[in-house]
Amino acid sequence: MKIAVATEGGFVSPHFGRCAGYTLFTVNTGNEIMEKVVIPNPGHEPGFLPGYLAKLGVTHIIAGGMGPRAQNLFAQERIVALMGATGSVDEVVRDFLKGSYIEGESLCEHGLFPHQDCEHEHHHEE
Repeated sequence: MKIAVATEGGFVSPHFGRCAGYTLFTVNTGNEIMEKVVIPNPGHEPGFLPGYLAKLGVTHIIAGGMGPRAQNLFAQERIVALMGATGSVDEVVRDFLKGSYIEGESLCEHGLFPHQDCEHEHHHEE
């Protein structure tokens, strides 16, 4: 399993597409972290990130939030998207691996209108 966490300075970013980078965790079948790498965000281009992360072998993503269209694109790539995360990247991944991660609502709820403003300054996934 490979987990990508939207990252801002060691903490989970509130929006997957507009974070500074992604912390990638490679996990073995015993749920042990084998590798941890931080990569920069390659840029927020509508529809790009799901395919890019799939090519890197990502199976799960964790973020504070993302738009519904982006969530659907990740699902098409067979990547599980977990929203509502806050706090330290390492703690969130440890909770996930222990089975104690509780998914919440997306912190960046786009509603029915794809360009509807949310509380973060960014452009939305399209």
